[in-house]
Amino acid sequence: MTINMEDLLNSILNSLDRIEYIKAEDIPDIDLYMDQVTTFMESHLRNSARNPQSDKILTKTMINNYAKNNLLPLPIKKKYSKDHVLLLIFIYYYKGILSISDIQDLLKPIKERFFANGKEFDLSSVYEEVWGLEQDQTAVMKADLEEKFRIAQKSFENAPEDSQEFLKFFSFICMLSFDVYVKTLLIEKMIDGFATKRAEKERKKSKVQDKKEETDFAGRED
Repeated sequence: MTINMEDLLNSILNSLDRIEYIKAEDIPDIDLYMDQVTTFMESHLRNSARNPQSDKILTKTMINNYAKNNLLPLPIKKKYSKDHVLLLIFIYYYKGILSISDIQDLLKPIKERFFANGKEFDLSSVYEEVWGLEQDQTAVMKADLEEKFRIAQKSFENAPEDSQEFLKFFSFICMLSFDVYVKTLLIEKMIDGFATKRAEKERKKSKVQDKKEETDFAGRED
């Protein structure tokens, strides 16, 4: 088996430039039926799939499951708004690395504060800011990939000659995998800490509310 590592690296670097990004302004401002939502997502994110000809970007079952798991607010009269589509895009990218419960914890405050809030700073504002940051990181990621590739190419120099090519390839995959593992672990720890603080804050707020209701009730009895 021959692995052209230079071609592999160039293919990866080029793929970073082809990552599809849906601008908020490209999302229809009119409400859409479910079929229209799945068609929109398929047409804009098809090339980001591992197997574009067969992989499903979004299905009706997925949308229903997201709603059942409180990832997505229910549609209004079977129609989905622009904000629904924005959340679906976030979910699409998160689901490859995060659990459903982690996505719930992460998106809950986003939904509460910015979903259909009717303000100038809305969910579209959050979306555009975040993805703008992602685009700025492309050059950084390319440099990091090239560095890992360089290190991998220098590995296993004392291995049997007929195995060196594959082992260098394996080394490159391991380095990338470790990077993903560490970053995923970091994200999970951050979400766990955030969720714990949020739950504690809600418990304190609930206790204050309960005490207030008890005081109000006692006052009425007097």
